[in-house]
Amino acid sequence: MWAMSESVPLRCPACRREHLYAAPSYPCACGAPVTPHLDRRGTATAVTHRAWEEEWITVRCESCGHDGQWPRPELGCPCGTVLRVTVAGAVAEAVAGTVAGAEAPPGPAPEARPALRRPFQPVAIRTARDAVTATALYLRWLGYRDIRRADQRPPSGIGIAARGLLAQVDPTVRPASVRDVECLWLTAMTESSRCVYFSLAGYADDARGRADRLGVPLFVLDLTGTPRAVNDMADQLDASGTA
Repeated sequence: MWAMSESVPLRCPACRREHLYAAPSYPCACGAPVTPHLDRRGTATAVTHRAWEEEWITVRCESCGHDGQWPRPELGCPCGTVLRVTVAGAVAEAVAGTVAGAEAPPGPAPEARPALRRPFQPVAIRTARDAVTATALYLRWLGYRDIRRADQRPPSGIGIAARGLLAQVDPTVRPASVRDVECLWLTAMTESSRCVYFSLAGYADDARGRADRLGVPLFVLDLTGTPRAVNDMADQLDASGTA
């Protein structure tokens, strides 16, 4: 279970109810917990619309200095309002594709992961956004860096990318189809990247067969946010990470 930061008072702008909120900590690649520093003087704002660029922030690990990308802290008020919490010193551009104002430099393979990995710490899935967060955490655990929104939007689901990898997250209640798998594979081929598919509802039988022939790792996300390997390629990716 992740550690929590110091609680800060929040007031809902809709119903004026008072809350105490503590931001969750996320595991850095070095193993240290990373917690966004909340602005105690900031004012919580109501989320009235969703924009991908506003969903993520960059937070620096105080142990190793790595800039990681994490979900922006939010709190649901019982009145139904979602509160966006002000973070001190965070850069709200992470998964939009840049870090510290610069494009991620092209490179071959992502940096290698440590030989020994800590156990994966998932985040429970309640929304489509949670499914993307769980996938991003898992890819980071595997050793991938510079996780961002994919340049091309997939026909279904949500595309995210890392250096050398293209991933598709399907948070719908229908099994992924053979067309979904083929489109991901073709897009990855044009970008000279590996690809991997994550689905909440699993895969049609022909989609699993085509993925095996194309070499596409398939994972099913359970509601705890833990990816479960569906085929041999996924087992190999889970075991080896970016190696």
